[in-house]
Amino acid sequence: MSWLPLLAYFFGGFFLANAVPHVVSGMMGRPFQSPFAMPPGQGLSSSTTNVLWGFFNIVVGYLLVCRVGDFQLRNTTDMVALGAGAFLISLFSARHFGRFNGGHATERF
Repeated sequence: MSWLPLLAYFFGGFFLANAVPHVVSGMMGRPFQSPFAMPPGQGLSSSTTNVLWGFFNIVVGYLLVCRVGDFQLRNTTDMVALGAGAFLISLFSARHFGRFNGGHATERF
């Protein structure tokens, strides 16, 4: 198998996972950081902007996963590539946006 579809699946997982916080925040009517805020990735964008950005991410993720190569849910290599992309953007987002949204605070008993 060529590595090019695996790279597409990796970035497909990246975009699909990135869609989640934007769509959810937007649907809840809450502002959230986006590339369109000032400063980009730090300031808050409107809930409508986040829904639009989230759905754009879904479309790109779909195109990368379903239109490049022959993605198979039962193929471990395909799923590892998709999962690695989703995991890495999720971890990055937790670290990056945690500083803006209180995600680095821990309770001590």
